[in-house]
Amino acid sequence: MKIERRKTRLAEVYTASLNDIMFFLLLFFLIISTMVTPVALKVMLPHSSTAEKVITKKNIMLAVTADRQYFIDDRKVEFKEIEPALASMVKNKKEGNAEIEYVVLLQADMSLNLQPVVDLIDIANRLQLKMLLFVEKK
Repeated sequence: MKIERRKTRLAEVYTASLNDIMFFLLLFFLIISTMVTPVALKVMLPHSSTAEKVITKKNIMLAVTADRQYFIDDRKVEFKEIEPALASMVKNKKEGNAEIEYVVLLQADMSLNLQPVVDLIDIANRLQLKMLLFVEKK
């Protein structure tokens, strides 16, 4: 008598959709982790006479085009308005316990004469601001 064996079935788990689920979970946790702010302990710090002040640097962008149009932080201004605008931006040099150091980043067009650039440097010197001139590396 011939006994037929039943064919064994192979059990498979369909995992094609698991990739999508894992991707969305990873994305969800990455987004949520950037939104969560850590709970900080509020501690009263002791005072010291030799402690150094914290200096925060803030940049002010000043751009001059070839046709002598002036821009402060992407806002168009006239030349005579530059000094009062910079002075009003830097009048409050303290923020809490930190001191703010302003740096003017000057972007001047290559075709300009030297005099407009020197005039802007004079304005920064009168306001006691540091000024950096942007150049392109060859």
